[in-house]
Amino acid sequence: MTFIKTTEQDSNYNHLENMSVSELLKNINTEDKTVPLAVEKALPQIESLVKQIVQKLKSGGRLFYIGAGTSGRLGILDASECPPTFGVTHDLVIGLIAGGDSAIRKAVEFAEDSTSQGWEDLHHYNINSNDVVVGIAASGTTPYVISALEHCNQNNIITGCITCNHESPLSQTAQFPIEVIVGPEFVTGSSRMKAGTAQKLVLNMISTTAMIQLGKVKGNKMVDMQLSNNKLVNRGAKMIMNELQVSEEIAQKLLEKHKNVRLAIQNHKNGNE
Repeated sequence: MTFIKTTEQDSNYNHLENMSVSELLKNINTEDKTVPLAVEKALPQIESLVKQIVQKLKSGGRLFYIGAGTSGRLGILDASECPPTFGVTHDLVIGLIAGGDSAIRKAVEFAEDSTSQGWEDLHHYNINSNDVVVGIAASGTTPYVISALEHCNQNNIITGCITCNHESPLSQTAQFPIEVIVGPEFVTGSSRMKAGTAQKLVLNMISTTAMIQLGKVKGNKMVDMQLSNNKLVNRGAKMIMNELQVSEEIAQKLLEKHKNVRLAIQNHKNGNE
């Protein structure tokens, strides 16, 4: 089967420079509406990977995202939001990008073309068979990502991927591939658009579902979130008020003492205030 990059095919729109602001916005929005439907088609693939991730995390393993450019940045974004949202340690979900941390803000030329650096970056974290590595690449052809997954496969490490092309080299390398086929971009080849949106949606699903399965959510509340600003402190107090049916003053005192919504609720119910 011939591999065709739909992410690189010509846009369904032409002469963009002649469109008005209103036309540009409407047409971009029209394209964006197709992304959740493409994600829906990939739900069975997403489920297969998430089950593997949950199993490994429950056994003390870690989740790694590895990518280049936009894909790498999205993985780092998702990883960085897990500790404040779910109260997990910073070494549970780790995002890696070709070119290192400086590439988060500025592109590092040809970093994604390395066939050795991806594995070296993972090896720096003492990657092992308890972990799961998810390669992220819209094209599905990024050497930095593919080679990293190949090394993982050789070392009995579970691999998954998120890509936006069907039967890509990355999909064929990953043990649990996720393919979200969003089609040509509004600006030809600009995979930070629909492909990036698709990757963000899938990453949201992966981390949120995994954390819920790990018990980091109670009811529908982030009871283990880090109380890192006034907004979150106030949100935590309201959670306690609603759960325990106590005044705001008592809720604030409980939160101040226990520094955690879950602990505040548990200790109050157990009479350990």
